[in-house]
Amino acid sequence: MSEFSTDVLVVGSGAAALVGALTARSAGLEVLVAEKTDLVGGSSAMSGGGLWIPNNPVSRQAGLEDSFEEAWKYLSNVVPEAGEATAPEKLRAFLINGPELVQFLQDMGFKWRASAGYPDYYPEKPGGSVKGRCIEGAVFNGRKLGEWRKRLRQYPGAPPLPIHTNEASKLYLTRSWAGISTLLRIGARLIGHSLLGRVPLTIGASLIGQLLYLCLKRGVQIWLKSPLKELVEEGGRVVGAVLIRETREVTVRARGGVLLAAGGFEHSQEMREAYLPRPTSTEWAVGAPGNTGDAIRAAMELGAKVALMDKAWGGPIAITPDGRPSFILAERSLPFGMIVDLNGERFMNESASYVDCWQSIYKHNREAPAIPSWLIIDQKHRSRYLFGMLMPGRTPERATSPRYLVRAHTLEELADKIGVEKEGLLRTVKRFNEMARAGRDEDFHRGESAYDRFYSDPSVKPNPNLGPIDKPPYYATAIYPGELGTLGGLLTDEHGRVLHRDGHPIAGLYAAGNTSASIFGGTYPGPGSTLGPACVYGYIAAKHIIETLKKQ
Repeated sequence: MSEFSTDVLVVGSGAAALVGALTARSAGLEVLVAEKTDLVGGSSAMSGGGLWIPNNPVSRQAGLEDSFEEAWKYLSNVVPEAGEATAPEKLRAFLINGPELVQFLQDMGFKWRASAGYPDYYPEKPGGSVKGRCIEGAVFNGRKLGEWRKRLRQYPGAPPLPIHTNEASKLYLTRSWAGISTLLRIGARLIGHSLLGRVPLTIGASLIGQLLYLCLKRGVQIWLKSPLKELVEEGGRVVGAVLIRETREVTVRARGGVLLAAGGFEHSQEMREAYLPRPTSTEWAVGAPGNTGDAIRAAMELGAKVALMDKAWGGPIAITPDGRPSFILAERSLPFGMIVDLNGERFMNESASYVDCWQSIYKHNREAPAIPSWLIIDQKHRSRYLFGMLMPGRTPERATSPRYLVRAHTLEELADKIGVEKEGLLRTVKRFNEMARAGRDEDFHRGESAYDRFYSDPSVKPNPNLGPIDKPPYYATAIYPGELGTLGGLLTDEHGRVLHRDGHPIAGLYAAGNTSASIFGGTYPGPGSTLGPACVYGYIAAKHIIETLKKQ
């Protein structure tokens, strides 16, 4: 077995990992990033790329007012008590270090933009913001990465459009002036960069592309196809790890410590069945395929404590005709559609945050069959809005399957095709249409929150989230409780140190991102609530390693 020595070993290559690596390297430390797969970026590269970081300098420069006090008030109202995972000192560390991280990356050369207008997910709560606290990477020229651009993970099947997160909701409205102007703006952006010989990267690709570029520029070493086998502990301290590199074991000794930032376990059927609500399937996982919980299990073998393992950054997903899981966001929130269980009954606000919808599906499934549920839409929805990657208008047979955009000329026929109780569906559609025409969802209050209305159609009156389902043909798509990633993992303290089951920090071992238990306890305060704390705690952990080495 060969050996390799460094100051800091970072396991994983998503945003939390690269932020931690860059922070440690900025202090002059030697850093090695070990990535399990052959691509860089993990789920971060496939995401919307937004970071929810209150009171940050980028949003302030864009004219969005915020403060520590307002953010603390908001988190106090939306984050559930979940023991040590959501300890006040951890939330406080996030709020204090968040703005500092944003400024640090900006000073290092990272280009930001404010996602103005993308509201918190509970903006009506005390301290909530309608204008939003999300920031993201500005357009980044992928050509700067050279050969590494080919190793940047991408969302499968997504067109290479340079779109920003606060433009996404308008993109679905392709037949409205808002949608057309957004498409024109994105097209002009694409043409402008192409004429200059650039490859414009935005959202998750910009976030990871910029972080990767800054890491490479400063000499961070990156090993691909180097999965973690086990951690190495000596005298009660983690001093490194054993990696598999080119089929051989390599012991990497890390003088300052090991930062685990390798994602969650959504692609491990064994761990899903052990921890997540049932039923559960890797078929529903939208996160990076390498997220099989390796780092969590390795730390647990050393006695690490875990928390929130039954929770996920989940949401409604559909299985496309080619077998891929597809996150269903605007499709379920826009007018002329609703979600029902197998009895044909509605059971949630379809426009709520994806985590709330995920929880609603599992909760309701304990009372009535709701996995799968079915998203029912009519021709008005299909003629006006995008559905996944399918443009509005024509729906060719190749775009349908027994679980995706099942088509029928009557609701009765549709119910028969998808196995939903016919009388229940007809009764629910009748009530839904009456409420839609009145503009008020008396059952689940859809369209009443500013967040609901972010994914809506303002041209539909009186409620931009509601529209009657009454124009054939009708379509139905099976809905499953899928995941962007799991949010339970290793329990850490306010310094990012992994805690042992007996309560003490495991010396030399740190965790961030979905490898660690979320500081938000299972709720989702706003857009970027995964990546915001992930990056901040990657930064916090690296700072603690730097300070610890200074004292040696």
